[in-house]
Amino acid sequence: MLSWICGAIAVTAAVSAEARVLRVCADPDNLPFSNQRGEGIENGLAEILARALNVELQYTWWSERRFFLRNSLNAGECDAVMGVPEASGTVAVTRPYYRSYYVFVSRPGVKIASLDDPRLRNMRIGLNIAGEDFTPPGHALASRGLAGNLVGYRLYGGPGRIVDAVRRGDIGTAIVWGPLAGYFAQDLEIAPVEPASFQGVPFDFGISIAVRKSDTALRDELDRALVRECAAVRELLGRFHVPGKETGGCAGAPLPLSGSSR
Repeated sequence: MLSWICGAIAVTAAVSAEARVLRVCADPDNLPFSNQRGEGIENGLAEILARALNVELQYTWWSERRFFLRNSLNAGECDAVMGVPEASGTVAVTRPYYRSYYVFVSRPGVKIASLDDPRLRNMRIGLNIAGEDFTPPGHALASRGLAGNLVGYRLYGGPGRIVDAVRRGDIGTAIVWGPLAGYFAQDLEIAPVEPASFQGVPFDFGISIAVRKSDTALRDELDRALVRECAAVRELLGRFHVPGKETGGCAGAPLPLSGSSR
């Protein structure tokens, strides 16, 4: 899913005789989620958790690509991964620390919100490609006879390119994962995609921290930290203009849309 909604960080908690360490595996170049300068959402979350658990924070840089979970978390390289959909079946997960959704991104004055908007028939519609397939709204558009209107943009090597294409007018609109739109499209129109699902597949996802299925003690510790640090997590998400529905410990509290739709 969107190459994991375009972003993942892994956290390993280790106890030594001297000090406890929170070792974080993070993509070195994957904003708005993480980078080596510590400027991303997941960098900020790692810092919040390290303070909450009173541990030292250390990073190991690991590019997020295909089979990331298998090669990092489930291979024992790390003990937790941030930015994982709550429905991931091969791992145990915390409560979601936010829930976001796919949004339309359009130029100011050209607000698109519905998959059934008749203007879409005369537009080139940008979609990110995750793996070899479009992200979930692409199937809904294809079922409406719009497959020929779709223009694919790969996430790796430039997740903001799809938003730049809207800004330049190369495409009429784009459907983008919420955190990417909030980061790259603050000067554009942003609106949640409606209807919000297709053939039972939702367009909104809770985002959690994953641990190995056997490591429920760490999962529970991270859960408690997310609840205690709800206000800090919420402030972090707001700083990155993440459109969303909830954070850990603050279920149901809406986060505002970024961009000109606020």
